[in-house]
Amino acid sequence: MLAPVVLGMVAIGLFLYVEGGPLVAALRSSWLAIHVTAAIVGFGIFLVSGIASVLYLVRTKAEQKPAEERGTGFVARLPESSVLDRLAHRTAVFGFPIWTFAVIAGAIWAESAWGRFWGWDPKETWSFIAWVVYAAYLHARTTAGWRGRPAAWVNVVGLVVMVFNLTFVNLVSSGLHSYAGVE
Repeated sequence: MLAPVVLGMVAIGLFLYVEGGPLVAALRSSWLAIHVTAAIVGFGIFLVSGIASVLYLVRTKAEQKPAEERGTGFVARLPESSVLDRLAHRTAVFGFPIWTFAVIAGAIWAESAWGRFWGWDPKETWSFIAWVVYAAYLHARTTAGWRGRPAAWVNVVGLVVMVFNLTFVNLVSSGLHSYAGVE
């Protein structure tokens, strides 16, 4: 389960790491550690949740085959699909309040740094989109009783949004959260 997460973190460390420069005065705040830590922890938990949903989809596809055609490879060694579904849901439940806190902490910090709570910066916008996707996932599981494939696909959409936010928004787009040198 953690192999894709570890590989992703290694790839990020090898290919996306950029040496940090000095902070502008507006960003020198105790909110830096609070907001960034919460965002990193929230992203990591959602990464585990999303990968569990991807593995769930792979496992359920394999379970649809007759037993003699399933083989003994990687997919056969995965936990049962119900275990993966439960893991995806529980980690999302755990990560959602952390992500919510990260967004709120960022807004509080933005108000003290830039004089406004929200400015629709690309990072803020995609963080909000991720929050909405995960809120929809948890809401659908809780109130509509979604289980299995439909819920897993919503969680995979959340994973894609989070990875897009981490990579494209940080490295390509311009805004207050831009680290690509784009002004």
